[in-house]
Amino acid sequence: MNFLRDEITVQVAETAKQFAEQHIRAHVMEWDEPQEFPLHIFKEMGKLGLMGILVPEQYGGAGLSYFEYNAVIQEIAKVCGSIGLSLAAHNSLCTGHILTFGNEEQKQKYLPKLASAEWIGAWGLTEPNTGSDAANMKCTAVRDGNDWIINGTKCWITHGKSGDVAVVIARTGEPRTSGNSTAFIVERGTPGFSGGKKENKLGMRASETAEMIFDNCRVPDANRMGETGDGFRQSLKVLDGGRISIAALSLGIARGAYEAAKQYAKERYQFDQPIANFQGISFKLADMATEIEAAEMLIQQACDLKHNGKSVTRESAMAKYYASEVAVKTANDAVQIFGGYGYTKDFPVEKFYRDAKLCTIGEGTSEIQKIVIAREILKG
Repeated sequence: MNFLRDEITVQVAETAKQFAEQHIRAHVMEWDEPQEFPLHIFKEMGKLGLMGILVPEQYGGAGLSYFEYNAVIQEIAKVCGSIGLSLAAHNSLCTGHILTFGNEEQKQKYLPKLASAEWIGAWGLTEPNTGSDAANMKCTAVRDGNDWIINGTKCWITHGKSGDVAVVIARTGEPRTSGNSTAFIVERGTPGFSGGKKENKLGMRASETAEMIFDNCRVPDANRMGETGDGFRQSLKVLDGGRISIAALSLGIARGAYEAAKQYAKERYQFDQPIANFQGISFKLADMATEIEAAEMLIQQACDLKHNGKSVTRESAMAKYYASEVAVKTANDAVQIFGGYGYTKDFPVEKFYRDAKLCTIGEGTSEIQKIVIAREILKG
């Protein structure tokens, strides 16, 4: 496996980096404080092809690989984790689900709008009482002629209020049975489909997280993806790829915190010398740099397997688990290096600190990743 970035990956990463510096950095706290979801930023990223990175050109996408996708999310997250999170959710979950499991008619209808950011996508699996226990979901879809009637609530949904289209996984069979759920595409404006409570979060505050509510929501069978009962299996496959993007998000946050801490340690003088000269500080920076590189290797390995069409369940779980924990540790140490200043909103590391924690929770907690990893390594 050769993990050296090729010319295309370097160019795409540089485009994302320049965009983040020019259009995001100056507004990070402006969006964070009031929990503003800056929709216009995603429209602009759509013009650059960043909202359909993995979508083939025939459907209006950029037609790039997970290597470029990983690089883009890292560059955006180095500046703002919130924008990186929404970018990842749009690309990996909603768009990724339709790309992987939609039929040709569904792909032709939805992918061009998603890839251009004309439409923003949401993906609904989690419910109020079924987080990690997704197989026990309560949201149901009942067949009624050529339609399905969906009832229930999804929570912790990125773009739950602002998304123009959502992929929703609803129970179509008995709880905890094989093949008990099915995936549907539901457009905003469909009667019975509405956004609910918007969460007031610790971090990732500019990435909208809200409920999606279904009250006798009638959806045509043409909007069903795959076979009836195939929803949970599809979701697990989607999450395999999504975990790579959360790992990349984590790594971007870690790099942002590390670079800020390193710069500060060189500029901050105590006892007539930069604090970077003190072993207590330099060893923290050494640990950060080493763990970031290790996380990068795990992510690149997962990208390589995904790119070559191989199973990525174990590797994506490892990458997501390790990178997310590294993000939390790195951000924590960055705050420590900044000292009292790190605890204020005048400096960037307190936001990295708040944003990083979500990475150990979203798309499967660290504990769930360990279950996945253990199951994979103990097979046979």
